[in-house]
This record gives sequence, structure tokens and C-alpha cells, in this order.
Amino acid sequence: MSEAVTVQPHEPQKSGLLSLSLAALGVVYGDIGTSPLYAFREAMHAAGARHGGVQIGDVLGVLSLITWSLMFVVTFKYVALLMRADNQGEGGTLSLLALAERSLGGRRPVVLALGLVGAALFFGDAAITPAISVLSAVEGLSLVTTAFDPYILLISVAIIIGLFLVQFRGTAAVAVFFGPITLLWFGVMAVGGLVHVMDAPEVLAALNPWAAVRFLAANGTLGLVVLGAVFLAVTGAEALYADMGHFGRRPIQLAWIVVALPALLLNYFGQGALILRDSTALENPFFRLYSETMLLPVVILATAATIIASQAVISGAFSLTRQAIQLRLLPRMRIRHTSDAQEGQIYMPAVNQGLMMAVIILVVSFGNSSALASAYGIAVTGTMVVTATLAMIVAHKHWGLPAPFAVALLAPFLALDLVFFGANLMKLFEGAWLPLGLAMLMVITMTSWVKGSGVVLGKEAQGEMSLEKLIRLLMQKPPQKVPGTAVFLTSDPDYAPAALLHSLKHFKVLHEQNVILTIRTADIPRVGPTNRVNMQDLAPGFRQVTLTWGYAEEPDVPEGLALCRKIGWKFDIMATSFILSRRSLRLSSRREIPAWMARLFILMARNSAPASDYFHIPAGRVVELGTQVNV
Repeated sequence: MSEAVTVQPHEPQKSGLLSLSLAALGVVYGDIGTSPLYAFREAMHAAGARHGGVQIGDVLGVLSLITWSLMFVVTFKYVALLMRADNQGEGGTLSLLALAERSLGGRRPVVLALGLVGAALFFGDAAITPAISVLSAVEGLSLVTTAFDPYILLISVAIIIGLFLVQFRGTAAVAVFFGPITLLWFGVMAVGGLVHVMDAPEVLAALNPWAAVRFLAANGTLGLVVLGAVFLAVTGAEALYADMGHFGRRPIQLAWIVVALPALLLNYFGQGALILRDSTALENPFFRLYSETMLLPVVILATAATIIASQAVISGAFSLTRQAIQLRLLPRMRIRHTSDAQEGQIYMPAVNQGLMMAVIILVVSFGNSSALASAYGIAVTGTMVVTATLAMIVAHKHWGLPAPFAVALLAPFLALDLVFFGANLMKLFEGAWLPLGLAMLMVITMTSWVKGSGVVLGKEAQGEMSLEKLIRLLMQKPPQKVPGTAVFLTSDPDYAPAALLHSLKHFKVLHEQNVILTIRTADIPRVGPTNRVNMQDLAPGFRQVTLTWGYAEEPDVPEGLALCRKIGWKFDIMATSFILSRRSLRLSSRREIPAWMARLFILMARNSAPASDYFHIPAGRVVELGTQVNV
């Protein structure tokens, strides 16, 4: 990495706190804001409650567990504590991984493994969230009329396909409505809950945390099963941390404290009060909060809210994938920017298609939101365990807290996350295996890429010549020179690029001006223009240039080279040839990694986006020279 790397300020200059808080409400809280559709219902079912068998102790216990889960996991852990563990304003699992690695002075296998698992579990969450959210909203149509019952799956699949098909247009056009719609959604939830709380104010006893303790103590193993369902109420909490770079800490905190948390609590308590008065409402307590005349508008609003929640997690998958590519955890993929104003709005066709297929398969195979609920919590709890563990490292190494204090600060949250994770593991054979399976596939994919890339770089290093030695030989015995400028890309600026060696070997000529270009990824999200370029002259006709981007940025070589003009290198990109080395990978009989891993790595490498596309190099200026590498 470059040494003196600073970050561009990523704080919006013109937007006020209230407008940013409204925008954060739409993007950040869409997921957790749709949890009342199914969380309380599933928790009560897990407690054994059925029509005619609702006990006030169960209601108070479940409500107290939900209340204090929201307080401890979301308010204390994320809003108050983890949002301070930002990497130059960015949050999320991979941002925390980069921060931990920088604090430790390099990549450590255990820390890398934690980051891989956390990122992989997020992809499992990204597949399940649209499925369960859209299904639970559309199922509300059954309360309006039973005529829609045979078509609920079809309607859900149609909404999901439509959602993924419009991704290529970007979220800029519809994101304007996200905040107001979500604000309306929280308002409707709050009012619907408040009306019923006034009918049965005894549910307010659940505000006492001892109600949760008594429930767990009285129910033993069943209490753990209920905890697994209760955790559905806090799914989406990771978005608080992951989306911090888009809105900043204060808007997200304000939106939670003022709007999201009060509305969620009022709605959950309203559902509890409702089933105390009418146990038949347990089938779908959320929609039964509203009168028949309000039911259809609420179903439509709920569907809109679930689409917004799904959009947030899909966009998060795009952002996480780009970060993984920049951190060399995944192969290069095609990335399209969908907004000229917002850098973070991107579209990745491969990720979009993969997610769409996964979500449709989930909807069709599980059939209803209750079945999917068993599969939902495990991915989120696993991610939270990883986050709390990495945060301990950051608190000690980056914040400078003594190790015992750092552990004592975060151990209670880690313990709670582990309890939730264990509770969700009890649903392993009811569907929790699915997100674990998806996460395992992602871990295998990323591990194969990391190990395969290491093998290739090691093989290439065996035949390398130091750049200093090559230049010395060329100065002693100059080859024939041709007019123009050649730019050679290399990952290690100390060694001669393979493309340069092959060019000299086969063509026996050298350009008048030769640039050795290295593209670096910093362990911070963004790098300012003043620190983008590092340039030095090595010898007559040879110049070394290093361009550095943050892991949340997309490298653009022409844009980076344009900055070189300001520090003395005058060039015309349309008179410049970019000479790249294209690897042809073959399976070796002497392998350093298992055969299946080598085959998977070769498959990914062959389907990765070409360097010229990924780095935005003009196609007409690219020359590729092939090399063969045995893996």
C-alpha cells in the first residue's frame, strides 16, 4: 500500500441532518422496519401459543425479549458503540476487516477467515430478505379476500422478478420516495399498535426486563427456541453499520431514536395487546391490527415497504462485492455506475442474476413466510458474531484500549450474539441449513480465489527479473526503439512486468517512453486526488507510476493518469498503448492446492472481467500478450 494515503471527506456538504435522516430511514431501516410482519407471530408460535391458548405470561415474555433485544443489539451495540468503529466513515464487515488488518500491520489468516465468513453470511441474508419480506406482505391479501390465495406465490415471484429487472436503471429515481414511504410505514405501524395498546395497557409490563428473564427461566430449552424466533425482530441491524458511509453516524442515530425504535415498539406491543383480547388474531396479528377498510391500503403499503427493504439489501450486496473485489477476495466483475451524482450507486449484472435466481428458488421451495422464518436468523446472527469479534481487535489495536478492557466492553454483546446464534442453530433441520449452505459456498469461492491467486503470483515470481536489472541491461545494450508511449501494468513494481519481457523477447523493440504502472488498493475506503498518484523517473525512457484507490472506489486508469499531467508528465492517451499480460491457466499435475479448488479458481479466472474493462482502459489502446501458468 502507499504510505501517505489520506481519504477524501465523504460527508455530504449540502444536505441537512433532517433530510439525511429521512433518507437513512428509507435505506437503512427498510429491513428491520418490515420485521413486525412476521417476527412477533413466529415468536408466539415458537412459544407454543395457538388459537384459544394464549397465555399472558407468554405474551409479556416474548414482548420483553423483543424489546430488550432491540435495545441491546441495535441501540447499545450498533447505534451507540459499533458505529464508532468506522474506517474513514465507512462501516460493514469488510470495512471492519480492513481496519483490523491495518491495526495488526498486515493480513492475518484468522482475521481474514472471520471477514470471509461474515461477508459470506451477508450474501445468505441478501437472498433470504427479499423472499421472506415480499412473501409476508403479499400474504396479507388473504385477509382482504381468499380469491388471491392460489396466486400468492405467483404474485410474489412477479414482484421479485420486477424488482431485479429494474436494478440496471439504478436506485436514484426511486430512492427519492424511499424515505417518505418508509416514514409513512413507520407512522402507520405506530398508530396501529398504539390503538390496541390503549385497549390492553397491561402489556406495558413487558418493558420490565425481568419479564424476559422469568420467561426464559420458566421455559428452559423452549426459551432458546423462542429466542431464535425473537431474533427476527433485529434482522437488518447490520445495515446500520454497513450503510454508515452513505449517510454518516448522526442521521442514522437520529432516525433510529426518534422514529424507528418508538414505532417498532408500539407495533409489537399493539400486536401483543391484540392477541390478549382476541387469540384468533394470532394467525396474522400484524394485519389484524387494522380495520377491514384500512386493510387493503396497509397491504399495499407493506408491499412497498418490503420492496424498499429488498432494494437496500440488494444494493448492499453490490457494494460488498465491489469491496471484496478490491480487497482481492473475489475475481473482477463487470460494474456499471447508475448515477453521475452518487458514487455508491452501482449495478453488477452477475451478482444481480445470481441473487434473483436464489430468491426465486427460496420463494418457490419454501412456499410461505413462516417456513422461511426458520432459515432467516442464522445468517444475521453469524454475521453479528463475526462483527463483535473483529470489533474486539479494533478496540484493542486501533482504539488503543487495554486488551482486558476491550474484551470486557464487547464480551457481553458477543455472548448475546452467541446465544442468539445457538438458538437459531436449533432450527438447523427446519431451514437454517440453507443460509449456512449459501455462506459455505461463498467461503469456498473466496478461499479458492485467494489461494489460487497466491499460487499464480508465486509461479510468476519464479521467472521474474528485477526491474532495476532489466533497465540496466537495456541501457548497456539498447534494442531498436519505436515512437510512442507504452504502459505496462504490473502488481509488483519491483519486478519487470511479464508483458514487457514478452514484448522484448518476441518483438525485439522498445517504445521511446515506457511506463510501469501499478494499481494499489488502500485499506481505507477512499483516497483523495492529491494522494492518488506517485510518479518517479527510473531512467531515460522509463517512468514508474503508482495509482492508489480506496477499497470502496472503482479504479479508473485514464482518470488517474490524467492527474499525472499536473505533476509533469504530458501525454496523449490516444497515442498511448496499454500492454497487458493475459494469463492462460492450466491444471498442473503438481498442485499446491486441491484439484477441485484449482478447477474452481481457473473457472472464475476465465470468467472474470478483463483488466481493460475493469480499469476503464480504452479498448482501442490495449494490446494483450498471453502467458501460460500451471495451477
